[in-house]
Amino acid sequence: MKEVFLTKEGFEELKTKLDYLMSEKRKEIAEKIKIAREFGDISENAEYDAAKEEQVFVEQEIKEIDDKLLHAVIIDDQLSKKVVSIGSTVKVLDVEFNDEMEFRIVGTTEANSVDNKISNVSPLGVALIGRKKNDIIHVVTPNGGTVEYKIISIQ
Repeated sequence: MKEVFLTKEGFEELKTKLDYLMSEKRKEIAEKIKIAREFGDISENAEYDAAKEEQVFVEQEIKEIDDKLLHAVIIDDQLSKKVVSIGSTVKVLDVEFNDEMEFRIVGTTEANSVDNKISNVSPLGVALIGRKKNDIIHVVTPNGGTVEYKIISIQ
């Protein structure tokens, strides 16, 4: 697995989720399996099959999170505010629509469009990385068009 870029908060969130899965969720599933076994013949026991499937899913998720934490590169949020980097919060102006937007550049693991967290490998993320305040960038949209943004601030 290659490096996984995470903010300090993202790293802590993954650790918390891993702890929950390994302690509480495993116990819940073990209890479900135990109860399902008490129903008798497990060869035709839907509750048992569902619990075993959930167990496989959770174990895969534990492995994924563990691998991410093992290969994590923690991003220093306090890097230079003069150049956009992973961990930066960037305010941009959509030049065509005169619309301001704010994004936080994060690694792919933390990307979440609802929270305006964009991946460093997304088209907008790639266009922003290494740029400075007042730079104009052009981002190709999925339909082949181009959007022009001006960087207003970097935090």
